[in-house]
Amino acid sequence: MPDRSASEREGKRLAELRGESDPYGAAIRSTRMPIVICDATLDDCPIVFANDAFVSLSGYPREEIIGRNCRFLQGPETDRAEVARVSQAIVDGSHVETEILNYRKDGTPFWNALFISPVHDADGRVTHFFGSQVDMTARNRAASDLAAAKADAEALVAARTADLQKALDQKTVLLHEVDHRVKNNLQLISSLILLQSRRIADPEIRDTMTSMLNRVSALATVHRNLFQADDLSAFDVPAFMRDIASDLLDASGRDDLSVEHDHEPAAIPAQQASAVALIVNELLIEALACAPESAPGRLRLAVRRPDGELAIEVDHDGSVEPGQSRESFGASLMSLLTRQLSATIERSGADDGPRVRLTMPVADRPAS
Repeated sequence: MPDRSASEREGKRLAELRGESDPYGAAIRSTRMPIVICDATLDDCPIVFANDAFVSLSGYPREEIIGRNCRFLQGPETDRAEVARVSQAIVDGSHVETEILNYRKDGTPFWNALFISPVHDADGRVTHFFGSQVDMTARNRAASDLAAAKADAEALVAARTADLQKALDQKTVLLHEVDHRVKNNLQLISSLILLQSRRIADPEIRDTMTSMLNRVSALATVHRNLFQADDLSAFDVPAFMRDIASDLLDASGRDDLSVEHDHEPAAIPAQQASAVALIVNELLIEALACAPESAPGRLRLAVRRPDGELAIEVDHDGSVEPGQSRESFGASLMSLLTRQLSATIERSGADDGPRVRLTMPVADRPAS
């Protein structure tokens, strides 16, 4: 005869597992989280309890779930390495977490965040496994859609950046070509002025033509430097100071003068370059005119960048005779340009000769 007491005990145990006799089981049965309980004491660790949420998630009726191993949720794209890891954890009686691709009864795949924990009896023996699932399909789809949208956006940005870079390169080439042509035209004008001045007998008129030639040459030097620069928005002042000083010394034939350059890195917006160049040209011509011819002389040029300002210093070891003045047009030109740049010009004496300092406000980052 069958042992009625054993059957009753087993029935009571299954009722407890199904939550039919305690509030904790009722909570497991009614929670919206899919939950199954597998019996580790039976062959193949079959499911002995599945709540309504798991039935809804899997699409299988409860009678097709109870008594089966959870592997019936696997399908063609299920990661076999993750399946092996879960199987090993069950063999070891240990906790395991994974996110794995499972399939509903109708074949629809879903991403299952699976959490499996062993249940021990009073002797520490694993009797059951408690498994809970979370459907991650919507989250993963959203993440995939976001990644795809991000990739599309990055592709659009890359394409737009390439278009803008191409346009910028074309603009750079065009501006370089403009600077190159302006420089060539200014050099042509300089040559014409030089040829014309040689035919003028009046020394005063010839000096006026020479002064104009120097100003045109200064502008040509500006465009030569801009043509050679990588950054079209900025004008390198120290580089210009070296070039203009060399050009003027060569033109004057003053081999007896040495030039000292003491410059800090300094750039100004390109649109201010011509005005600064013309002022510096006038200051250098004045210094060359005052430099003594009877003995070797020294010309010192310096560029400084105090906070928010550009300072250009020109000093020499010559002297300015009483009553000596600059050419009237040059003085008027400097006055006009300093007002345009909101600049100031300070003149002072030094132990080793006169000094002129041009100071003007300038942005830390040149305007484009």
